[in-house]
Amino acid sequence: MPEIDATFRARLLTLIGQIYPDEAQDLLADRIAEAFWPEGTTHRRRGRVPGNRQWSERDALLITYGNSIVDGQHKPLDLLRDFLHREMAGVVNGVHILPFFPYTSDDGFAVTDYRAVNPVLGDWADIRRIGSEFLLMSDLVLNHVSSASKWFSDYLQGHDPYDKFFFEASPEDDLSEVVRPRTHPLLREVETANGTRHVWCTFSHDQIDLNFANPEVLLEFLRVMRLHIDNGVRILRLDAVAFIWKEVGTKSIHMPQTHAIVRLMRLLADYATEPVILLTETNVPNAENLSYFGNRNEAHAVYNFSLPPLVLHAMMSGTARNLIRWQGAMPPAQLGCAYLNFTASHDGIGMRPAEGTLKPEEIAQVIATVRSFGGLVSMRTLPGGGESPYELNITWFEAMKGTFAGEDAHQVARFLASQTLVMALEGIPAFYIHALLATANDIEGVEKSGHNRAINRHKWDYGNLQARLADPTTPQHVVLDALKRRIDIRRRQRAFHPNATQFTLQLDDRIFGLWRQSLDRDQSIFALHNVSDQEVEIDPFAINLIEGEDWVDLLTGEAIGTSAEAIRFAPYQCRWISNRG
Repeated sequence: MPEIDATFRARLLTLIGQIYPDEAQDLLADRIAEAFWPEGTTHRRRGRVPGNRQWSERDALLITYGNSIVDGQHKPLDLLRDFLHREMAGVVNGVHILPFFPYTSDDGFAVTDYRAVNPVLGDWADIRRIGSEFLLMSDLVLNHVSSASKWFSDYLQGHDPYDKFFFEASPEDDLSEVVRPRTHPLLREVETANGTRHVWCTFSHDQIDLNFANPEVLLEFLRVMRLHIDNGVRILRLDAVAFIWKEVGTKSIHMPQTHAIVRLMRLLADYATEPVILLTETNVPNAENLSYFGNRNEAHAVYNFSLPPLVLHAMMSGTARNLIRWQGAMPPAQLGCAYLNFTASHDGIGMRPAEGTLKPEEIAQVIATVRSFGGLVSMRTLPGGGESPYELNITWFEAMKGTFAGEDAHQVARFLASQTLVMALEGIPAFYIHALLATANDIEGVEKSGHNRAINRHKWDYGNLQARLADPTTPQHVVLDALKRRIDIRRRQRAFHPNATQFTLQLDDRIFGLWRQSLDRDQSIFALHNVSDQEVEIDPFAINLIEGEDWVDLLTGEAIGTSAEAIRFAPYQCRWISNRG
């Protein structure tokens, strides 16, 4: 067991007291340290660096499944690595490989073995190789495991310690307040060696929720966390972390013990010799999502979950009014923390984060438009009964086919504007592979799987993809080429550091505008994005271009004079006007 720093031990004991007040806390502290730092490893305090040097303006992430690209001959992880080097080198420096473990459902999120790589994809050597070349993110699927996992099999057979690994409740319990992301019954009846039991299933009856009230569960995940780090992972995505602590008679989301567990993991990350970043995945209303920063002592980064539905509404409505109002009220990330900004992901476009920002009639308009573009809607059960839209299932490229008025000829320009806007925001940009590749809705995938989310989880044949990328007339070539150019411009601007100063501009409602200033105050960028299909003009005086500076639009190379009559925007045109080219 490693020698434990006194400050670390004191903080660890405080957290253990908040999570497990009835446990032998000194013994549990030793076991936690031993789980995260096995014999022969060391720990040290890395500390909090002002401004946090764990990221910079040069960072951008690709989000992908391990088998988003296949060819029937080579290991998908080898194909992914080839794609990263062939198309993404010098553009993105990080990659989130979605769950790469053996699984039974939900495209990897029903894990059967946390210690193995799905042999269909490759092996740990393939993961380590990518991790040595790109900043690697992996999923710590904390809330649940597959019903076909050894853990659950041992639970059914009453084997120690797994007989206490899963959360049980009774059909007679009052579960009316539980916050649900799905519509299926919460409890699943199972026969065990100890009799009939009812296990808690937040996401599906194949995904059985774990019981973190048992410290053995936490210890096992700390060992898994160490396994990821030892295999080159440097960003740990805490999947569905908001649901991990349950108590009958409560909402069973965002419980105090949940936040304390995240703080405990952050403490371990802060003392790790490796630069480990914790990212929480909490697809919930904005204030709840931001709570996972804690007091600079929980997640290093949180997904900016309100962004996708608000950008979608802006692009479909032609007005950024709601987006501007929301962004103007958003706090900057705390020192040492950052937002992860995105529009598209492997899941749908979550609608809960839009609650309180978009009106019900605006949400209804978005839903109707998404359906008219071939998209689908997934529902959730409300506390006390009834249903509400949980997420929209559609590829982001298809969602950009038109506006509330219907399809039009601006799909590519609208799509590029939506991604350029995200790049300009405070935080680290992340791009789902099917957004970068302008992937169409996979209706066949939905029909085969029976799951709405399959619409946005297409598997590209690598030969077909390469042919499309080589053809300048295809959406794949046009979109990826344009995005690579804009990402490359972005990563060379110090004013786009994830923690650089940001101010939301109040201009024409059709223009979503930001002022960004570098940490050394040497560079300013006025990032202006037309979200409408109309031509727009902005008075240069409205954005206070300082006299005596040479202002240039980084995206076009056009000089912008402070005495110009107007700054003009074509439909969906974006301008990054900077005093440093």
